[in-house]
Amino acid sequence: MSGKRSIFEEVSDDNKQEAVQPGMIDRGRGGARGGIRAWLMVLFALVVAMIVVGGLTRLTDSGLSITEWRPVTGAVPPMSEVEWQAEFDKYKQIDQWRIQNQWMELPDFKEIYWWEWGHRQLGRIIGLVWAVGFLGFLLLRKIPTGWTGRLIIPGALGALQGGVGWWMVASGVTQGEGMIAVASYRLALHLGLAFVILGFLGWYILLLGREERALMQARRTKEAKLFSLSTGLMHFAFLQILLGALVAGIDAGRSYTDWPLMGGQVLPPDATVLEPIWRNFFESPGLVQWIHRAAGYLLLIFVIVVWRRGRSSAHPQTRFAFNAVLAGLMLQVVLGVITVIYAAPWQIAILHQLMAVLVWVLILRARFLSAYPISTSVRGI
Repeated sequence: MSGKRSIFEEVSDDNKQEAVQPGMIDRGRGGARGGIRAWLMVLFALVVAMIVVGGLTRLTDSGLSITEWRPVTGAVPPMSEVEWQAEFDKYKQIDQWRIQNQWMELPDFKEIYWWEWGHRQLGRIIGLVWAVGFLGFLLLRKIPTGWTGRLIIPGALGALQGGVGWWMVASGVTQGEGMIAVASYRLALHLGLAFVILGFLGWYILLLGREERALMQARRTKEAKLFSLSTGLMHFAFLQILLGALVAGIDAGRSYTDWPLMGGQVLPPDATVLEPIWRNFFESPGLVQWIHRAAGYLLLIFVIVVWRRGRSSAHPQTRFAFNAVLAGLMLQVVLGVITVIYAAPWQIAILHQLMAVLVWVLILRARFLSAYPISTSVRGI
């Protein structure tokens, strides 16, 4: 047992307590946050590209050119004229060729085939990028604590998207049923799922852009009402995206090209001509376009309401985020009107679709900053 020590005795360096290290809350759970974030950003860009290629595939009526679902062997395109002719012969058996495309020769078929093949190939690339990245970070034990399940979600949704994609195509690969395009509601589900995947990726990218410690501190100043409003806005915008897909699925954007009226009326004259009545909400070009227009006006009004609330935020970056949402949606409304007036040419239609992606991202960012505000001092430092 050691003897008593004098109160005047110097304490040696060996007995000094170890100084408290900053950032301990992130230790053991940080992982490769920067690397994972970069990987997710690559996936995000690929999904956006997938949406664009998918839109072009639809606008060129190419989606039914490949009549079989071969997830593995389908990665190899026809390599000889015999194989090309065999694919063309399969296409000739479906209603789209019989009703709409009997004029096609083999070179014409190749053009639409490459669009659909490229669309499916990009899906395979996205799946591969996700699998290689996830397994790599998992084996290296670089995934932050609590993130393994989160990172599985985009991969699982991507696999589901592949199945939904074929379910969509199968609705148009028919014989004797008169179908010359995929079912519009299946197209809406397919596009909607792509935006859900984008939503998860975007949210994760935002979370990983800040340290865990900073997120925990920011959560204490969460603006609950603004977060709730922006969540409602996100859901409303998602509904409008689905309605846009219904418009695209039946080419309803080309049915009425006057604005703000439709056929000189508030409600188009042929809005409810189909029987039973519920079919009009999915298949009547006039009614579907009218619903999309009306939802757009309501969405703009709701955005203004949320924006006014966002202006009262104490955080400059949050206010700016909601300013960006309002500006983005106003531009999207203008693009929508132009798309209608010019009967949806592919260049404007694709720009309209890309703008939907941008508005979606802006809403996600504004919602994120409502939940995790960035505090700024009086001096703005």
